[in-house]
Amino acid sequence: MTIIRDDQRIERMKRIGQWASLIGLLVLLGGLFSIFFISETASGFLLQTSALIIGWLLAQVGIYLTHRYVRSPRPDEVLDDALRRATKDGRLYHFVLPAPHVLLTRSGPIAFVLKYQTGRIAAEGDDWSQKGMGFLGFRRLFGQEGIGNPSNDARKHVKALANFISNQAPEVEEVPIGAIIVFTSKGVEELDVDDADIPAMHYTKLRGYLRQKGLGDPIPSEDHEALRRAFDEAAGQELVKEAVKA
Repeated sequence: MTIIRDDQRIERMKRIGQWASLIGLLVLLGGLFSIFFISETASGFLLQTSALIIGWLLAQVGIYLTHRYVRSPRPDEVLDDALRRATKDGRLYHFVLPAPHVLLTRSGPIAFVLKYQTGRIAAEGDDWSQKGMGFLGFRRLFGQEGIGNPSNDARKHVKALANFISNQAPEVEEVPIGAIIVFTSKGVEELDVDDADIPAMHYTKLRGYLRQKGLGDPIPSEDHEALRRAFDEAAGQELVKEAVKA
């Protein structure tokens, strides 16, 4: 498998996440300590409230970026290991296409939705739930995003990738685009997602799933080559030259 990754983007987002977390914390602390130094006036209350809101928002941006670009191993690195040897001739693209993680196989592309959330996660059709977030959901407020709706995320990635293919590889008239939701955290307490409307699993199950289900019928070789050219062009010659084998 060939891995093509935009490391410059990762480093850039990593720095932004670190600065957002630091500045957000400082603004939050400033807002809290201002209670002791600013008189109890309407303008003082507005300043304190604004500082707390801005600090919290910056902290959330930092959390969002930290989980994706700072933590080790990053979700994209977990996916690399999970797919290793699962598709020898596949090409895995990270952060270079409209969908952030795409595996191009002989049967077409697969868009991956990576989720690092912990706790007890369940899905039934399009309905997702997450429990085990601590008292009053404090972990969600200060340390972790909510689960959201991974099914919607997957559909958005597939649509964005389909539009990209339509524009950049118009000779490919029709190609199946798969989607898989992968949980990359070792801290998932319970994962009940067998009834999700889009395949979802822990990263430790991904390789076995692909081997058991297979990748589907191969698409025409000319369509596969057109997709590879379009994806590589989006990545750029420099990233393609820096691609690594896994």
